[in-house]
Formats: sequence, C-alpha cells, structure tokens
Amino acid sequence: MKVALVHYWLVGMRGGEKVLEALCDLFPHADIFTHVYDPDAISDTITKHTIRTTFIQRLPFSKRLYKKYLPLMPLALEQLDLTGYDLVISSESGPAKGVITHPSAKHICYCHTPMRYLWDMYHRYRKEAGHVTSLLMPFFSHYLRLWDQTSASRVEHFIANSSHVAARIKKYYRREAQVIHPPVNTDDFYQVNETGEYYLFVGQLVGYKRAELAIQAFNVLKKPLVVIGEGEQYKKLQAMAGSNITLMGQQPFSVLQDYYARCKALIFPGEEDFGIIPVEAMASGRPVIAYKKGGALETVVDGKTGIFFDEQSVDALIDAVIRFEKIKHEFCPETIVSYAKKFDAKIFKKNILDFINTVIEEQI
Repeated sequence: MKVALVHYWLVGMRGGEKVLEALCDLFPHADIFTHVYDPDAISDTITKHTIRTTFIQRLPFSKRLYKKYLPLMPLALEQLDLTGYDLVISSESGPAKGVITHPSAKHICYCHTPMRYLWDMYHRYRKEAGHVTSLLMPFFSHYLRLWDQTSASRVEHFIANSSHVAARIKKYYRREAQVIHPPVNTDDFYQVNETGEYYLFVGQLVGYKRAELAIQAFNVLKKPLVVIGEGEQYKKLQAMAGSNITLMGQQPFSVLQDYYARCKALIFPGEEDFGIIPVEAMASGRPVIAYKKGGALETVVDGKTGIFFDEQSVDALIDAVIRFEKIKHEFCPETIVSYAKKFDAKIFKKNILDFINTVIEEQI
C-alpha cells in the first residue's frame, strides 16, 4: 500500500505529533502532508519522511502566524493531490481531514478533537481573542463549520483518542468513532525513592489549560508549585504567581522527566480531550490531582492513581490538595506505573494496525 499521513501543522512536538511519530514507525515509507512545517521543531522520526506542505507554508511568517491563516486552510487542503495513495490517515485537531482522495482509497481520520475554536470552546476563544480577531470570528467560523461538517463525509472511518472525543464526533459530525487512546512511551519515564515537596503543572500556557487556577490555589496554600510550559499567558501568570511558585518555561525532556519523578503530585485543572501529561506523570509513579471531566476520566482512577475535584474553581482545587495531603501515603508508585502502561505506545500501534487490517478485510 502507498500511504499518506495528513497532519494539521508541524511546528512543535505535542500530543498530536507523538501520534504522528507512532504512525511514522508503523508506515516508514509514508509521505506526510501538512500546512506548515518547521524542521527545527520536529523530531527526526518525522523529518526523515518526505514532507509536503500546502501553500500556507509560503505565506508571510507562516511558522509563527499559521493560525491566522485558518480560513484559507480548507482551500489549501483541497489542492493536495492524493490520487496515488491507497490509504490516507489524517491526524485532525486543526484542519487535516478535508483532503480529496481517490475513490478506491481508504481514508481514516484519527481525531484528537473536533476543532475546539469552532465548536464547544468557540465563545471562550472569541472572548480571549484580540479585538480584530474577535470581530472577524463570527464570519469565518460560520463558513468553517459548514466545511468541517461537509469534510467529515469524506472520511470512511473515524478513530477518536478518547470516549470524550468520540461523543463530540457523534454530536458535531453525526458519525461513530472507534476509540484508540494515543501513545505514551511509558519506558521513557522513571521513578525515584525520594520525592520533593513541590507540586507540578505541565502544559501549554493557554486559556483552556486553566494554569491560573493552579497558581491562584497555590498562592493561597503557600505550597511550592513548579510550572513547566510556555504560551501566550506566560507573562500574565508570572505576574500573579507568589514567591512559592516557579515558572520555568519550556524545558528539555530530561528536565521534565526529573520533575515528573520527584513531584508530590501533578496538578491537572483543565478539561482535556485525552491528556497525555497525566499518563506521563503516572508512568513516573506520581499521582494526579485532576478536574473530573473530559479525558482525565479515562486516565485517572480516583483513589488509585490520583484524586478528582468536581469544579474548575480555586476552592475546589484547594480542597483537593488538602484531601490529597491526608492520604498521599496510600498511593503506591508501582500500582500507578502499572496502570499507566495500559496507554503504552506498543498498545497504540497494535490497536491501529488491527483496526486498519479490519478495514482492509471489509473492503475485500
């Protein structure tokens, strides 16, 4: 089979790119198509493939301002010629699934999420956008929603990264989706005998991650909190953080590994589609204090690998940390690590191949 992998943009290594890496391992001769590509920001596993970009790549400052070109991306995708491919796997979070394939080709979409800024988080994104973007969003978002639903019909089979996302695919696209959790290289993480006194927040510093909840709660608790990540809210969060809170920005993987292994617990206050970060913390033997909604319900087991809080409020998070302090000795690192291995990359690859083989057998 000649295989094409379509990914929304390649400007950093986050959860979606980890999925693409695993797909690259499964299909070492696959070609990759994307809107924007920054080779300096992408792993060798991906860059060794042939990578073709849409015309978005040639627009001014595309590697930095690619999201500003979102209204042009449907047109850009439809200009890609995929007629020579037998299997097309689109990796969807930004626009990717809207490619036009040959009638005999199979198109499988691995959906990390229907685009948040068009659907369930539209009003939040608009409130947090700049003045000009906020004024324009109602116009281009209406057109993009119509295209997004139409392009869903070009996909033969959907795979969702969680049951939470599968439900949203059903709501917005009226399509069923097979759930295959994304890959985590659990063997990349390690455990230590002596942990530190700090709690840890890891993630991109953008609105829906709710890092401000963690900072506000720990300002009250006066307990040490380490924040690892960068994003548009960095300066705002730095300004509100007390002396007990350390914002470290983006860090090398080796530093992240060490902070995972030594933290008291990971703080996870956002509503995620799946959430690879809690699994990475658990692969390090550390429990998670998570908001009880979204993908965390599929990765965190209350009382076994972490605890939940019921609402995204400072008081609820403070109460959860106080509860955790009382029972922290009850969490077994070996049990937590064993549970995290359910999400290992080897399991992801097997599940993907089994699904594709089933699709091909149905075609025959």
